[in-house]
Amino acid sequence: MSLKVVVLIVLAIFSRSAHAQDAKLIDAAKKEGGKVVVYSSMESSISDGIAAGFKKKTGLEMDYWRGSSTKVLDRALTEQRAGKPLLDVAITIADPMFLMQSEGVFVKYDSPSAAEYPKALIDANLGPNYRTLLIGIVYNKDLIKPADAPKSFEDLVKPQFRGKVIMPDPTQHTTTTQWVASLPKLLGKDRADKFVRDLAASKPILAESLLPPVERAISGEVPIAITLLHYTYVFRQKGAPLDYVRMPKLLGDGNYVGLANKAPHPNAGKAFIDYFLDEGCMKLMSNLGEFVNRKGIVPPLEGVDKIQYVPMDRLDAKTYAEKKKEYQKLFLH
Repeated sequence: MSLKVVVLIVLAIFSRSAHAQDAKLIDAAKKEGGKVVVYSSMESSISDGIAAGFKKKTGLEMDYWRGSSTKVLDRALTEQRAGKPLLDVAITIADPMFLMQSEGVFVKYDSPSAAEYPKALIDANLGPNYRTLLIGIVYNKDLIKPADAPKSFEDLVKPQFRGKVIMPDPTQHTTTTQWVASLPKLLGKDRADKFVRDLAASKPILAESLLPPVERAISGEVPIAITLLHYTYVFRQKGAPLDYVRMPKLLGDGNYVGLANKAPHPNAGKAFIDYFLDEGCMKLMSNLGEFVNRKGIVPPLEGVDKIQYVPMDRLDAKTYAEKKKEYQKLFLH
């Protein structure tokens, strides 16, 4: 489905949304400058549709800066510590969001759009975990036939796959550090420790974040990627020959949206969060391949509903530093 078609569908949904944008909030946002500044790790294929829908609904512009979850964290904390925050809203995965929360980056905002999310997924400070990101194995089926593809993470260290695997760098990329550290929840401690040692010894190609691995798998440079499962759907829509390895359980992470404590455009930030969490925006994201958590919206990728989501462990800053140092010894030597 094209982005244009998805946006048209979503705008029709917005027109009858139960949580209409508050006119006073939008008027106040226009007096602030008529824009919201958003830092996020979402791909442009998603953010472009969100920006279009937001402008159509509110008349407000979205000034969007994209970086990896690690870069979103670093930029927000640098601005916060310098006393010169430029962002109004941050959107990324759970651990960086909670680290920013602990540093005072966010102020609590109870959006009326949050009511349609399962209560178990609503954090007291950051609100709903609006989508789940599952990390799995995605591969180029023009280069590897499904019958010959790995069937599990542990298969990746078999000799036939040496030199054919790319993954984000666990010594640099925050989410991947967290993923590697959480593998005992999937495999048990002994199997996980052995797998990580064997994976490092197999010398996978290391990338900056979760997006480059799938891009390089699509190009044929490296056929197998450890990356986000939803990229399978996203890039299939553009003709990429991708498939994913079916596994009964996968580690994943929630995503949150937060209003900056010292937002230059606080009313625009609130209007954006109301819009973002509402039905229309979540349907747009689902139609583009995202696994959103708003009630009544089903992920579009076949088989995903059969996967058990296992939340990754939440790490504090000290543990992150220790784990990155540990993984440097394994993956970089």
